[in-house]
Amino acid sequence: MSLDLVNYEQKAREAVKAFWGNREAAKQKQIESGKGDQGERAGVTAGKNMDGFLSLVLDLIRANGLANAEVHQNRTMLTLPGYFRPTKLWDLLVIYKGELIAAIELKSQVGPSFGNNFNNRTEEAIGTAQDLWVAYREGAFGKQPRPFIGWLMMVEDAPKSRKPVRDSSPHFPVFKEFSGASYIERYDLLCQRLVQENLYTTATVIAAERAAVSSGNFSEPSTMTDLKSFVTAFAGHVAATSARLG
Repeated sequence: MSLDLVNYEQKAREAVKAFWGNREAAKQKQIESGKGDQGERAGVTAGKNMDGFLSLVLDLIRANGLANAEVHQNRTMLTLPGYFRPTKLWDLLVIYKGELIAAIELKSQVGPSFGNNFNNRTEEAIGTAQDLWVAYREGAFGKQPRPFIGWLMMVEDAPKSRKPVRDSSPHFPVFKEFSGASYIERYDLLCQRLVQENLYTTATVIAAERAAVSSGNFSEPSTMTDLKSFVTAFAGHVAATSARLG
């Protein structure tokens, strides 16, 4: 089985440029309309910021044998049954011959506030995966092999996301890995543990400065959670599914 990884590094750089470009365009549009949102929210409401990464995932699906799969991106078609709640809305679903092949979350976080948003993203990532796997165990998707569950996070590379963070835990000490870790380092630890605990097939975090709107440059905290890990695992899953289901 050979994998086609497409030119994922170039696609990722284009995705980073689009991320920052779309945010700025959304803010300018709202300013011009006189209905600007408060602070950074103006750059979020367009809902298209992660489309470049979505395009990369779509290329990998087509290149590795599932060009005829149902790839759902429309909000009305992105819900899956849960166990602790009726349904969960995902960012991308891939279904082929009645099987759930993949469910992927594409998330982002920019400053200036990283603390509360990090906690919210963490709780959401853990809860989403736990809910899906219990639903899978209970037969929500029928009899089928385990689907690919992916989580990809884009974080603003900024002084506040690189700065060591203090924690208050008056009764018991926090794990030493978190002591003084920046938010980017904490996302790296989160992604590593999401995979180690079998909550996600792969989890990735990349960081990019706002200035990357022109270059598309990004960094990766570790090889455990880099983009290549996501791309190779996903391409392999798609190719294996294609070989299995024909």
